[in-house]
Amino acid sequence: MADRLMKVNAYTTLDLVDAVATGHDFETESFAVVNATSDRENPDRVRLQFELDNMTEEHLPAHMEELALTPDQARTIAADLEKHAARVEEAGDE
Repeated sequence: MADRLMKVNAYTTLDLVDAVATGHDFETESFAVVNATSDRENPDRVRLQFELDNMTEEHLPAHMEELALTPDQARTIAADLEKHAARVEEAGDE
């Protein structure tokens, strides 16, 4: 079982996605949690958080990554995700 640093609950954006951690001398497949959030009161940024399960501790100790995004940066990522999602869907329809 993963030793999670992130809280995973009904509000978590994605609670189980396939992930790969890649380094200079390793590549480890794992599951991950991904969350987009902002503060409830007086939000000043969008936080995009992700944490890979640390089931293979030799290369992946428990850790979490967090990006602090402006609203424009968050929208840029959202638009790019939409574009690539459409591309993958279109390729699957062919």
